[in-house]
This record gives sequence, C-alpha cells and structure tokens, in this order.
Amino acid sequence: MSVLWQTAFVFLLAAAAVWWAGTRLPAYVVALSEKTGVGQGLAGMLVLGGITSLPELATGTTAAAIGVPLLSLNDILGSASLNLLLLALADMTLGKKSLTSVVARPVTLIQGVLGMTLFAFVGAAIGIGGGDFGGPVSLWSIAVFAAVLVALFISGRAERRPMWQVINPPDLEVAEETREKSISTRRLALILIGLASVILVGGVTLANAGEAIARETGLGEGVVGLLIIAAATSLPEASAIIGAMRHKRYELAIGEIFGSNMFNLAIILAIDLVAPGQGVIEQAGGFEIAAAMLALVLTGIFVIGLIERRDRTVLRMGQDSIAAILVYFGGVAALLSLA
Repeated sequence: MSVLWQTAFVFLLAAAAVWWAGTRLPAYVVALSEKTGVGQGLAGMLVLGGITSLPELATGTTAAAIGVPLLSLNDILGSASLNLLLLALADMTLGKKSLTSVVARPVTLIQGVLGMTLFAFVGAAIGIGGGDFGGPVSLWSIAVFAAVLVALFISGRAERRPMWQVINPPDLEVAEETREKSISTRRLALILIGLASVILVGGVTLANAGEAIARETGLGEGVVGLLIIAAATSLPEASAIIGAMRHKRYELAIGEIFGSNMFNLAIILAIDLVAPGQGVIEQAGGFEIAAAMLALVLTGIFVIGLIERRDRTVLRMGQDSIAAILVYFGGVAALLSLA
C-alpha cells in the first residue's frame, strides 16, 4: 500500500472518531446549559465553540513550531469561512423555514456582529503591519487576542442583560428533551472532557494527515491551509452542527459557529508564541486579507438574515444560505487565482 493510501486511511479513521464525538457534544452542552442557567447561544459559543476549536489550536501551534506559521493562519481563516458554509448547508435540514428565521435572540445577532468586527480587525492588522517590536509575539497578535476576550465578555453580558425581544417568535416544534440533563454535574464534566479529548486527538490526526496528503500532491501553503487543512479541522464543527440541528437546538448551532470562529482568531497569539522569527500577521499579505474578508462577508450575510428573519426558502434553504454558498465558492475561486 502506498504512503498516500495509508495516510488517506488514517484520515478516514480520525474523521470517523471526530464525527462520533462531535454529534454527541450538543446534547451534553444543552444539559450543561440547563444545569447552569446559561443560554444556549452563549453555551454554544463558549463551550461547543471552544471545544471544536481545539484541532485548530493544536494544528496551528504544531505548524508554527516547524516553521510554517502562514499555514496555521490560513487554516484559521479558511476554517472560519468553511464553518459558515456548513451553517448554510445545515439550513437544508429545516426545509420549510430558513435557519435564521427561527433564531430570535439578540445575543446571537450580537455574536455575529462581533465576529465581523474581529475579521475586519485582523484584515486591517495584516494590511497595516508594523507590529513586530522584537519581542516573542507581535503587538497585533496581542491586540487580536485582547479583542477576542472583549468580544466574549460582551457576548456574556448580552446573555445576562434583558434587551429587545422578537414580537412574533417563530412557531416551532418543541426541541427534543435532553436525556443527559439528569446526570450529575461531575459526570457531565467528565463526559465533556472525554469528548473534547477525542475531538482534539482526532482533529490533530486529521490535520496532520491532511497536511501529508497535501504535501504528496504538491500544493502550496496558502491553498493547503485554506482548503485541505481547514476542511479537516472543521469536521468537529460539522458534526456538532448536525447534532444540534437533529435535536432542534438551532440557536446552539449558530452560536457554535460564531463562537468557534472567535476562538480560532485567538489562536493567532499562540502561533506567535511558538513560531520562530517574525510575527505571523507581519508575514501575511494580500491572500490572507482576502481570506479574512471572505469570512467577514459570509458572517455579514447571516447577520442580515438574523435581522430580516425571512422564512421563505428556495431549494430547502433560506435566501441568505444560498447567497452564502455562492459567495463562498466565488471567494474560494478568487483566492485560488491569488495563490
């Protein structure tokens, strides 16, 4: 058996493990939400988003340590856009209504706007440059990390503070009961740690196998990070979305994607900490700016959908999801031309 086929086999085994763990995560996150009183949008962002970002963290620091930090940055930006594409595809499971028309909580909308702001900030930082002051990390990576912390704080405050509410909330089927909510908090924590470990190990294996496959095929760092490694490290998000949609936890699904994208941007600081030489933002260029703008535009499309809340569907998807799919593939084509 050739090396390429062996690597592909390892890739599939890791994918199966990550998928198994990811589809089970949402039910336990909902149970944690019910036990702690934290809203599903915030739980999706903090817990589910944080856990499904573990592969990006491990892959990013590993690639940075061996001297290819741009691969890590492109993985982060590519994963963000791919996560939003997955959200558009998950819209098909509703059929009669669009996904953004059934989520009626302000905190989800705030998370989307904060995500747009962060992507704009990263793009501006790459364009401006000049953040390398000779220390172990770039000033820009510190600023991005601080901005992510502020965004998480604002999201948490929005969940606790009463704000506006939708006057005609969607008439939906009741979400499925979470059987896991009766278990003890200690057991719940152990299960979440166990599933997170499976996702971490499986996600790192996926990314390493994907990198090996890319190396065998001779593709460049930008394309490899944006497409192949990003697809591998986005598999936990894909399985988590499927699990959330299956249990009719729509706010959890959107919160998970917005939250995962925020956590991924915080990884830029970790990349700088382990990468030798100049900061990764200073090494980035037009390709990475375009990748950040693609993620920003895709997030904006869903934010508009959350504001309008149109329930008309085409091909079993909301109009915003169709727009997101078209923009994603158009953006990837443009990025490939840049590469």
